[in-house]
Amino acid sequence: AVMYMMIESKKGISANQVKRTIGVSYKTAWYLCHRIRAAMAELNADKLNGTVEVDETWVGGKLKGHGKGIGNYKKNKSLVVGIIQRDGKVRMQRIENADRKTLHQFINDHAAPDTEIIITDENKAYLGIGDHDTNHDSVNHSKKEWVKAGDIHTNGIENVWSLLKRSVIGTYHKVSKKHLGAYLDELEWRINNRDNKYLFRDTLKKLLESKNVEYQDLVAS
Repeated sequence: AVMYMMIESKKGISANQVKRTIGVSYKTAWYLCHRIRAAMAELNADKLNGTVEVDETWVGGKLKGHGKGIGNYKKNKSLVVGIIQRDGKVRMQRIENADRKTLHQFINDHAAPDTEIIITDENKAYLGIGDHDTNHDSVNHSKKEWVKAGDIHTNGIENVWSLLKRSVIGTYHKVSKKHLGAYLDELEWRINNRDNKYLFRDTLKKLLESKNVEYQDLVAS
């Protein structure tokens, strides 16, 4: 029942909702959700190709007190980078900073060498990511440029960010930096299997085949 609720809900389902629905303690509901999220992780996933979009975003935490500078903003949030193949799959990862080395490594890890085009925003850290068989193009969001030459845009990955933020704010309310990766795995699994008619069966199969996650490991600092 819990697994079905998690894969059918576009924005995910909170442990509190599970607790109310199946009548278990919050601790049990929270553990069940994380056990299923761990099984949803796509290990050794195929690399993306064709046209891909890459972007980063801040998610999570709320500001407290009077400090509203960028330092305070970042302190309470987590940085996530994502890549999506046009009309295809997405990969996401929490990162510590969006520097050139980190972003290039992420792209190289998840985009096939023969990817046709990589589309980003104007962030200078992306410069140099193209090569002899991969073009790099960008849109300048700081100059209100959202679409260029018809199909040069990052709307696909931005739609993923919108869904992620609605999940964090509307469903889970808050997500710790430690467990953010698990929530990203869950959202990835749902998006990447959005047309899978056998999603329940495939998720159950992964759950049965995956390594058990101990509660103590989840709550350890």
